[in-house]
Amino acid sequence: MNLARSLGSVGGLTLASRILGLARDMLFAEYVGANFASDAFTIAWRMPNMFRALFAEGAFSAAFIPMFNKKVADQKGPGLPAGVQFAEDALSVLLPALIVMTLLLEVFAWPATYIISGGFNGVSADKFAFAVLLSRITFPYLMLISLASLAGGILNSLHKFWVAAAAPILLNVAQVVALIFFHTHERLLTAENQAIAVTVGGALQLAWLVQACWASGIHFRIKMPRLNADVKRLMRLIAPAAAGAGAVQFNLLVSSALATGLLPHGSVSYIYYADRLNQLPLGLIGIGLGTVLLPTIAHQLGRGADSEAMTTQNRGLELALFFTLPATVALVVCGVPIIRALFEHGQFGADDAVKTGQALAAFSIGLPSYVLVKVLTPGYYARHDTKTPMRFAMISIAINLALNLAFILPLKHVGPPLATALASTVNVWMLYHTLRKREHFESDRRLRRRVPRLALAAAVMGIALYFFAPFVDPYMVGSIFRRFGALVVLVGSGAAVYGIACFVTGAFVLDDVKLLMRRSRQS
Repeated sequence: MNLARSLGSVGGLTLASRILGLARDMLFAEYVGANFASDAFTIAWRMPNMFRALFAEGAFSAAFIPMFNKKVADQKGPGLPAGVQFAEDALSVLLPALIVMTLLLEVFAWPATYIISGGFNGVSADKFAFAVLLSRITFPYLMLISLASLAGGILNSLHKFWVAAAAPILLNVAQVVALIFFHTHERLLTAENQAIAVTVGGALQLAWLVQACWASGIHFRIKMPRLNADVKRLMRLIAPAAAGAGAVQFNLLVSSALATGLLPHGSVSYIYYADRLNQLPLGLIGIGLGTVLLPTIAHQLGRGADSEAMTTQNRGLELALFFTLPATVALVVCGVPIIRALFEHGQFGADDAVKTGQALAAFSIGLPSYVLVKVLTPGYYARHDTKTPMRFAMISIAINLALNLAFILPLKHVGPPLATALASTVNVWMLYHTLRKREHFESDRRLRRRVPRLALAAAVMGIALYFFAPFVDPYMVGSIFRRFGALVVLVGSGAAVYGIACFVTGAFVLDDVKLLMRRSRQS
């Protein structure tokens, strides 16, 4: 399998989804702004979004895909009946568990919202009741996206990566439609419509993936729950994988709760908008690589090709750093101008843009770490080891909590993002160090040669942007064409400088471009 081509397929669709998500956030900032209404929706959306990352992009796939692949590989003869039977057995237990969990969350929405929000810094009973209402509206998304992850895991195992990668587009379409056609001058009502759109989008995602499974000849039957040996093993693998995959999301949850409980209204929205922009390169690179690497490495290890698996992971690290290093530098150096161009209009003011840009810079320090977690953990999951990433994730969460408590009062809205970034960096170091210690990963000569050159090229780009950004910044406000024109110039200039610097430093050479073009023609 061509890793770059597979990443291009998944990454392209993920990019489309993230751009739609960015358009949604721009509309939300215009119609709602940064205030209690936006904070209430952010908190209501936080838990479903966390489960999306845990299941659709993390724990379920990490546990299910290697087991599904093994069932298919061990079967003699054509077809997928053994794998489908395993999927049906998993569904028979997963569905009733999700129904019970959703009902419990609906019943206990008040305490759940209080825990997530930290009490919203003592708001009135009516306002808190509104936040609880939004949580109740969004909670069914947890069940829908968890079921969708089962179908998506099967399709990824069949190397139909693009189908699952396209599913989040439907969620963003539902939210954008709700904002365009159902926004009102009442900000609370607009936030409520967004919560409804979340659950509608989850239903659309599930329908899309189930239909794709049917088209591939995979039809699910609803059976009585059966806790057979395979399902028990799947459950044993999911629990630690959920903790490991959810470290970043749980850290964000802790950050949001502390910000809501200790900082002025609007602070959690600054963190939310910053995180959404930070998620753009993370979604394009990290999630795309994680989606492709897990089944690829699992398949290579399954047929005894350990050296191929190590080469695949080296190339994954190389691709990750090629994209994330310049993205990190650009978001740190130009965070405020970028936020101004995207969000500073309507209810979102200049002071909101500055504070969100500061939070974005803090988040972006950890961008390479967020992505490298997605690249390194398949090295554990493909070997059916979900406990080690879980242990490291727990350490990361403890560090994040301690740093949050230390940073949040002196650094205010910048403290939680900085704590999350530093905690994620510690997590990556532990994952990398342990893989090397077990001799499951060793950086090859090509990777060792390119990493310092990529870092130098990104630094050169950062210096250029630092001096160029002030000339473009005045054009980041005004009409949408003026703002986007200035943003294209800023981003395009940075990309051009980085590309030239990569060739000058030798990070990439002409032969690399020729090889990529040749593979593109062959595909």
